[in-house]
Amino acid sequence: MNRKSPFLASIALAEALAPVVPDGWTADGDPVGRPWADIRTPRVGVLAVSEQQTGNTWAPLLEMCDGPLMDAYPGLEPMDTFVALPRGKIERITSSARTVKGAPFIHCVLDQTEEWVPSNGGLKLFETVKNNTAKTGGSFIESPNAFIPGEGSVAEQSASFWAAIKEGRAKDDGLYYDHREAPATTDLTDRKSLLAGLRLAYGDSSKHPDGCVLHEPACPPGHVDLDVLIATIWDTTSDEQVSRSDFLNQITHASDSWITQPEWRGCLADPMKVVADKETITLGFDGSRSRANGRTTDATALIACRVSDGHIFEPLDKSVWEQPAKMPIGEDGKPKVWEVPVHEVVAAVHECFRRYNVVGFFADPAKWETYIADWEAKYGGRLKVKSTREHPIEWWMTGGRSRQIVQALQEFHNAVVTQEMTHDGSYALTRHVLHARRRYKAGSGMQIAKPHPDSAEKIDAAVAAVLAWQARMAAVAAGVETKQRRPYRVKRLR
Repeated sequence: MNRKSPFLASIALAEALAPVVPDGWTADGDPVGRPWADIRTPRVGVLAVSEQQTGNTWAPLLEMCDGPLMDAYPGLEPMDTFVALPRGKIERITSSARTVKGAPFIHCVLDQTEEWVPSNGGLKLFETVKNNTAKTGGSFIESPNAFIPGEGSVAEQSASFWAAIKEGRAKDDGLYYDHREAPATTDLTDRKSLLAGLRLAYGDSSKHPDGCVLHEPACPPGHVDLDVLIATIWDTTSDEQVSRSDFLNQITHASDSWITQPEWRGCLADPMKVVADKETITLGFDGSRSRANGRTTDATALIACRVSDGHIFEPLDKSVWEQPAKMPIGEDGKPKVWEVPVHEVVAAVHECFRRYNVVGFFADPAKWETYIADWEAKYGGRLKVKSTREHPIEWWMTGGRSRQIVQALQEFHNAVVTQEMTHDGSYALTRHVLHARRRYKAGSGMQIAKPHPDSAEKIDAAVAAVLAWQARMAAVAAGVETKQRRPYRVKRLR
């Protein structure tokens, strides 16, 4: 199948007519299915926030209904806005969520969910469809293009849900997520690089004469003329961010992002790169213990950086602590209260000093002053680089250090862009880095913040990474020895 819309149309028709509901096994162990019509009247929806968007799937769906399918299913009758089934119907829906409230869908196609945003009622429509299909035991499938982070679209929420599943933060894992994008290093100004990125992104839809790059042997050329796409991208009126999103399927960045997705992915380390025990590292820490409206407003993070090569990583299996998106319900019927597990955080700091050769540790002390004072008393004497003589660990990210903060953020950003550093690709760290937004303050310069003060999108791991990088730079400047202990040599006696 060369395009996603015909593929989605075929899935919608299969859900409406075919034996897709599991119904046991044969004696040979093969699965058996039966159609939804044996259980309830099937109702399938093709939904989007505009008529043009539903047309992407609706047009091929009507074409598929004509011909042999009508012969196989007497009573099938395709119309402009719905398809009458032998029992039930398939609907084309572009109206508000109110009109589908309670509709017993057994399957829905949700087209271009990167455009389903709060301002056009997309989130409410999605919530309604999700609840309706849950009540029937049905399903839904999204078909977004790459979303723009920060717009709060349904596609962005689904990506966040997938990240939560991968991190183990989600209670449910019933999401299949498939996303393929061009390499982060794709250069829009270089034809060879751009062509390679487009061939990967478009897969078997690519009309390149050499065919598809995804399969061996290669699929025949598809229908998308890549030369036309290149000419469009190179049009001087084209926006780079939009081109990366629309043509390379790259999830890029909000307009005020501090670090973009391609920039961050560009310095992703080889998965085989590991940091061994006793290696020389620096640590960065940013914590929160304040609450607002029943939520812990920020996260707490402990991030490390290897001094020898500038590799940023989570030093332990659990290095970022943040409130789950959904808290379990208590006996009183209200969500349970979550607090930062302080003893777990303190134990993690001690474990890092036990496991690694920590030569520098910079920490924002807000709400953690007492604990940081204890860490300074215990470990300050062994640190090779120090924030100040009086406070070797304390490194305020607010107040009188504004110029130092601006410089630290700029140095970290430069290291990412030039790929001077690498990182371990951890989901929590990546999420926090991409959440950070640029904020300019008079008299000092650019700093970073959450999208808005009450946002659930945390950035604390990003701040901790900046502090770890600052400590690493200080260690390099001080000439801190990073070589590991040499193995014993056996001397031959004569």
